[in-house]
Amino acid sequence: MQHYTGITQVVSLAAADSAGERSPILPLMGELVFGLVIFAIFLWIIAKKVVPNLEKAYADRTSAIEGGMQQAEEAQQQAQAALEQYQAQLTEARAEAARIREEAREQGATIVAEMRGHAQNEAGRITEAAHKQIEAERQQAIVSLRAEVGRLSTDLASRIVGESLHEEARQKGIVDRFLAELEAGEIRPEKVGEDA
Repeated sequence: MQHYTGITQVVSLAAADSAGERSPILPLMGELVFGLVIFAIFLWIIAKKVVPNLEKAYADRTSAIEGGMQQAEEAQQQAQAALEQYQAQLTEARAEAARIREEAREQGATIVAEMRGHAQNEAGRITEAAHKQIEAERQQAIVSLRAEVGRLSTDLASRIVGESLHEEARQKGIVDRFLAELEAGEIRPEKVGEDA
């Protein structure tokens, strides 16, 4: 309602001016023309000086934003490429680590097999040497026992027969014959004890 009241007052003032009465609100015609000329000059200055600068600033800002967006996209593409490269290198490194682990496992198995073979060979060599030593000691014991049994038997036979059987050739023949018969099983030790 107030809006309509203000418009009616302006219209009534304009009507009063046309009737010859001058309204204090409306400017003089010269002032109105001068104001319009100054306004037109001001618009021209704004159109020639300010608007191009604003448009240039707007264009610069737009290109900066677009450039920034393009740079951001390029940076994102580079980051994606770097990520893919990193993932490829990581996959390759994992494959290499698995290959190295497998090689180490195979080498470990080979080393264990070699060490087992060496240990078995060494154990075989030690066992063979022990068997040889035992056989040599057994042979030495047999020889020693033969000599002792031969001496004892010749001493015993000399006492029984009353004749000296200590002559070496005779003794050796008698002892060898006695031991051969004993080993062949023709003479049993119990029987020899009974005969004596």
